[in-house]
Amino acid sequence: MNKSKAVFAVLFAIAACSCVPASKYRELQNASRQNMIDRDDFKTENLTLSMQNREIGSKIAALEAEIASSRQDIALAEIERNKAMEEMNTLSDRFNALQIAQDDLIKGNLTETRKLLADLQAAQDNLRQKEDIMRQLEYSMDLKKVSLDELTLELDKKNERMAELEKILDSQKKIVQDLKQKVSEALLGFENNGLTVTNRDGKVYVSLDEKLLFKSASWDIDANGRNALRKLAGVLEKNPGIQVTIEGHTDNVPYNPGSGNLIDNWDLSVKRATTVVRTLLEGTKIDPARLTASGRSEYIPVEAANTPEARQKNRRTEIVLTPDLTELYNLINQY
Repeated sequence: MNKSKAVFAVLFAIAACSCVPASKYRELQNASRQNMIDRDDFKTENLTLSMQNREIGSKIAALEAEIASSRQDIALAEIERNKAMEEMNTLSDRFNALQIAQDDLIKGNLTETRKLLADLQAAQDNLRQKEDIMRQLEYSMDLKKVSLDELTLELDKKNERMAELEKILDSQKKIVQDLKQKVSEALLGFENNGLTVTNRDGKVYVSLDEKLLFKSASWDIDANGRNALRKLAGVLEKNPGIQVTIEGHTDNVPYNPGSGNLIDNWDLSVKRATTVVRTLLEGTKIDPARLTASGRSEYIPVEAANTPEARQKNRRTEIVLTPDLTELYNLINQY
């Protein structure tokens, strides 16, 4: 919050010391605030996607483990059911034999007859118990099968969603790769000569050294830098779905305001970013709403060492190209 107040105070000072009307100053102030909010939103959305992807993977693993356990329970239940059926068949045969023996001995010894009747009753009771156990096993097995079907259906839905997400992510990666290729081809004469094009975090980063664009402590772009930006603008004009963020970076040497137009490195980094924005828009049909200018001052160095070489690397302008993620966000919002 203190940094934001400082930025607003600096912008107020610039507006007060320059010929820019108050309404223009307010527009710049609002645009700067909205740009910072959009930047934080993109970071938050990127983290949310990564967390959701990990949560989906974890849930799928848990479902697969639960399905495997259910299948094992069903297999054990089937074994117990088959064993109970075998025992029931044995008891049924014995019961039939006792009935035959009872018929043969109905006129014989009363004691033997009573013993046979007791055995017959015990066999009947045992048979009923085995039947009850078998019915319980069959009921339990049916429940396990229903649970397995539900888990399988849920897993299929998760896998289908994961496949759709992977398809869209692969498509986004392909868009980023193609964009990097187009930018590299357009800036072929400038790469490794004060300009680099890299691909990370699903975005394309075009980094331009200070010497390629500006003189020390200046925000006026020279002819060589203007030529590079015009080539990049040609690529952006042909790819209207790409959002563009221009970040100005300085070293940690305090800015020495010679003309009094700027106060510190914050001012310088913002001024350089807005100058690049105007150069990209100059003579093109690029929608200005796609571009965001931000000053990062000295606080995101590429090298932390306090050496002339490190400071030279840190004095740069980064143009961040972000593909349209609307399709991916829409898919996530469906669930």
